[in-house]
Amino acid sequence: MIRSYKATAIILKRTNFSEADRLITIFTKKHGKLTLIAKGIRKLTSRKKGHLELFTLAQLQIAKTKSIDIITEAATVNSFPVLRKNLNRVRIAYLFSELTDKLTAEGQEHEEVYHLLVDSLTSLNSQSAPKDLIINFEKQILQVLGFGLPKKHDRQSLESHIYQIIEKPINSNKLK
Repeated sequence: MIRSYKATAIILKRTNFSEADRLITIFTKKHGKLTLIAKGIRKLTSRKKGHLELFTLAQLQIAKTKSIDIITEAATVNSFPVLRKNLNRVRIAYLFSELTDKLTAEGQEHEEVYHLLVDSLTSLNSQSAPKDLIINFEKQILQVLGFGLPKKHDRQSLESHIYQIIEKPINSNKLK
């Protein structure tokens, strides 16, 4: 039986857990969305802390357990530093992460979604981010996951269609 595995992943979400731990939701090419635990990450001396920030592409070593798998090692592959300097780009990155989190199921492989997310964050990180990046991301993720598209492909129709699918408001849309 395999006791540990490696994964290159985008950090989608972080939630504090117990006194010094954090639940980390990631998206990988081979395993899809996973929720893992990072033990001791909230301690000042944690070596993993900087590698498990939101929107970071990281190489992880993960130990299998009977319940929640544990991140044992983490190394940054790309922290997308340009997008972190612009609040609007951070908002868009948060939207991409939130949509990926809410539209995908735990543990289902979605290689196309992984590449879409990495490519979109890479474009957002470039000096001249494409203008239609949000609409293109929303259309592509809906198509790849088989949800289809609304008759109109404008921003409002896409938001409404996504809301009908997930039945919850998108938090990052409040930041407009």
